[in-house]
Order: sequence, then structure tokens, then C-alpha cells
Amino acid sequence: MRPALPDEDLYPKSLDEQREAMLRRMKVMLELDDDAIGRLRKIVEASKIIGQGNPEIVEYALTRKECRERREKEGANDPDFAVCGAPFMVPLYDPRAGQKESDAKACIDRFEFPNVPCDYPVTWVGPHDASEICKSIGKRLCDAHEWEGACAGAVHDPDVEYAWKLPRKDAKNRHNEAREIVWAYGAEKDHKKCGMASHKSEKCEKSGWKKCGSNTYPAGSFPGCKSPLGVYDQHGNVAEHMNLPLKPAELASRGGLGETEMKGSWFVFEKFEAHTDDCRWRAPDWHATKIKSHDGHANYHLGFRCCKDVK
Repeated sequence: MRPALPDEDLYPKSLDEQREAMLRRMKVMLELDDDAIGRLRKIVEASKIIGQGNPEIVEYALTRKECRERREKEGANDPDFAVCGAPFMVPLYDPRAGQKESDAKACIDRFEFPNVPCDYPVTWVGPHDASEICKSIGKRLCDAHEWEGACAGAVHDPDVEYAWKLPRKDAKNRHNEAREIVWAYGAEKDHKKCGMASHKSEKCEKSGWKKCGSNTYPAGSFPGCKSPLGVYDQHGNVAEHMNLPLKPAELASRGGLGETEMKGSWFVFEKFEAHTDDCRWRAPDWHATKIKSHDGHANYHLGFRCCKDVK
């Protein structure tokens, strides 16, 4: 029996209070100790904007309570897996190749960070901070092929998924031309299954903290927006930072870090189809930097999720 979500109806008007409430929810729901919370707090407090959107202007698309009631009504069931060693994670493997959950070498968060069902995604976070946040709680940023496989329902070997000898643009084009086209929820695109019907803040013309609210849905608000491996919101809600390795040593799953890759699609997608959003599509190098760069892209509709190596 999982604990109730703390502070379900609390919506602070200051960023500091918003962050502290989020940390309280993470501590309880993710079973984090004080040291992990302390490491996480240090990272977010060093930023003037990392959080769940500017609390002074945010207009969330659904409340946490509405999310919980919807999930209860639809019978959402998300068991934990012993192989992952952490709540709300699922194993990454290839059932089409005869693999089983026990064959997984890594796991991925079911939900966008903070990986708590019915809490809001963290936004305004650059790739370096996203990587450090994952690390602070014993996880890491996911490789692009891990995210793609989690979405499509089959995680392939990285040596098959990356053209190591080609420049990024050429490798991306080759991958996209040969990719399987499928969405987390099925073979046909259906935006209504996922969190794509929110709205921009009225004064949000260009991305800016003071005028652009992260008007997101709570993670998991759409139980049907779930992949065959059990991962939510890989379409809609927020885009997600991932690691794109350009050589084997840059695989996060092998201890390295490469360049930024944005996965998923954000909440304006239903009204303005900004880009392709099937599971295995790779984007152009929008705002690309090294993951380790301290000036990487952050935005009101850009978050992340974490992976974790199986030990």
C-alpha cells in the first residue's frame, strides 16, 4: 500500500515554498533519505528558476487531486520491480528478442521528474543540472535509445541504435529513415490520449520566466498515455532532456555523457504540431550542447526523467 501524496492541495506562491513541498513529497513517495534530499536541495537552490513552474503565474491544466481521482477511476496500477531497487521505475529490456524483466541492465522512471504520480514535472532545468539531479538520488540521465525503447516497448542494443562513425546530423537522418514508427499507446497517432491540450500563458510570446508559466498536467494524468513497458507521458506535457552519445564512451549507460537530445512533445502539440513525436524519432540538434555544459537550454516546457543502472 503506497502512502498518500503529501501536500496534495498545497500550491505555494513562492518558489522556495514550492520546492520544499516537492522535496517533502519526494522524500515520502520515493523513500529518499535525508542525505539524498540534502544533495537535491543544494542543486535546486543554486538556481533561480528550477522548479515546477513560476508559482506566481502558473496555470496548471489539472490539480493533483483531479489526477489522483482520474487514475483511481481508471484503475491505474503501477507495481514496483525488485530489479530496479527504487519506486516507480520499470526495467528496460527487449521482449521481442525473448528477453525478460530479469535481463534488464537498467531501469527508467515511469514519470517525468520528480517521478511522483500526480505531481508536476520539474521545468526550467538545463541538461547539466538535470544530470546532476539524477546523480544526487542514485540515478543518471537516460540515453536516447533507452527512452525510445521504453516508449516503443523494446530497447535495442546501442551499437545497433547509433551510427558511431557518422556526424550527428547524418546519423540522425539514417536513424529516422530506418526507424519503426509507433507511439507509446499504439500504432496510430492519437493526441487525445496524452497531455496535449494545455495552453500557453497569455503573455508568453518568447520563452521567459516572468511571462511563461509551466502550465503542465500532473505526471500520469492520462493513464492511457502509457508505453508497453509501463512509462507515462512520453508524448505531451513536457519535452525531456536525454543524453545523445556520439561515440560509445559517451553512453550514460557506460558512465559517459554526450550531447543534449530533446525527446517527447510538449503541451501545445495538439494545437500546433511543432514536430514529429513518434517514439523513435530523433530531433534536429535544437539548442544542442554538451550535457556537461553549464549554459545548456532550459525552458518552461522542458523537463527530464532519470534512468538507473541495475546492480
